[in-house]
Amino acid sequence: MRRAAWLLVFVAACGAGHYATGVYEDDEVRYRITPPPGEGWRPVEVERHNDLAWVNDRLGAALQVNGSCNPSLDIPLRALTNHLLIGFTERAIDAQELIALDGREALRTQVRAKLDGVPRQLELVVLKKDGCVYDFALVARPGAPFRQAQTAFRAVLDHFGTLP
Repeated sequence: MRRAAWLLVFVAACGAGHYATGVYEDDEVRYRITPPPGEGWRPVEVERHNDLAWVNDRLGAALQVNGSCNPSLDIPLRALTNHLLIGFTERAIDAQELIALDGREALRTQVRAKLDGVPRQLELVVLKKDGCVYDFALVARPGAPFRQAQTAFRAVLDHFGTLP
């Protein structure tokens, strides 16, 4: 139950989407994405929520991808990142940097925090492109489990691309 609770922190409510042959599509976004590589990752469906999530019980990790569009909003990447941290306490940012993702600038943030008193390590990436916001989140047990999950997370990012 606790695993599901911290996964839900990251998934934003929206209409149902469809994922097939490496492409996710809903009424707002369409993008190319591959599941996390490596053993133990399994997809998780969160009712009434869009986009994609996977968990790895061995690593105590969850990985999510979400996209939503509202061209009238122009929220800074840092503010969007802070929104992903709602519910986490004792937050400490270890690193924050701009990276290139899908031909745009994205903000990558590494954080140590607690959720319900349980230590977690996170990597968050937020991208704005063509009036849409795409966020990627990895949450895992700190230390070696996080580093192992981070390899899968970065592989997912490497294969991401928006589609017309």
